[in-house]
Amino acid sequence: MRRFFVEEIIDQNGLCSIKGTEAKHIAKVLRMRPGDHFVLMDNNGRRFQAVIDSVNPREVIAKLEKSLPNPPTSPIEIILCQALLKSAAMDYIIQKASELGVESILPFSSIRSVSRPEAERVENRVRHWREIARSSAKQSGRHIPAKIASIFDFEELMETWKGIDACKVIFWEDEGSKDLKGILRSVKTIKKFVGVVGPEGGFEKDEVKSAMDAGFITVSLGNRILRSETAAVAFAAIVQYELGDLVLL
Repeated sequence: MRRFFVEEIIDQNGLCSIKGTEAKHIAKVLRMRPGDHFVLMDNNGRRFQAVIDSVNPREVIAKLEKSLPNPPTSPIEIILCQALLKSAAMDYIIQKASELGVESILPFSSIRSVSRPEAERVENRVRHWREIARSSAKQSGRHIPAKIASIFDFEELMETWKGIDACKVIFWEDEGSKDLKGILRSVKTIKKFVGVVGPEGGFEKDEVKSAMDAGFITVSLGNRILRSETAAVAFAAIVQYELGDLVLL
């Protein structure tokens, strides 16, 4: 059954209004008609089986038939701190990390970041990423979309994580003794896991020191040199495999 997303499901005598891009998608792209069933989701994790009452590209009126249970949540909260990359690579990371159940994605700029959007474009980029996260939530059946933060400066990001109780790692190509697998299997109970993935050119040593001062452990993903977007997706998949919900419940 198709899934659609609104910011908040407002029940008006058993009916709910859907506007904006979702209404246009329902009416013009999918050409759905009154009587068609679908699942309606919102930012609060609510899910309903619904049926179209009336439809046009500006507004779809849906009848809320019954509340649906939420899918099980992951036993671990995964947070990805991702250095800014070029547009296509960032879109890919937001999409795939969202599908893999990453709770939050915190984009940041660092010394070697190639992509540095101008101030007036930052809001548009973040809005675009949040739309990708919503689409990924629909596709993967998550109960709420991944949270996409506004863009941090690297030092500001490190200050945010100082003193926070979590397993915190930063991926560094010069780390030669600690790998992600070893870290995951050495800690018995982890409820929150934070991973920091750098830009195409990697981190400066001063940035790595700043991360270590904030409680991050430097780790490697192995002998291969991975693209930043590959490293981000691999990180999420490995953590979910070891500690999360890549299992049948």
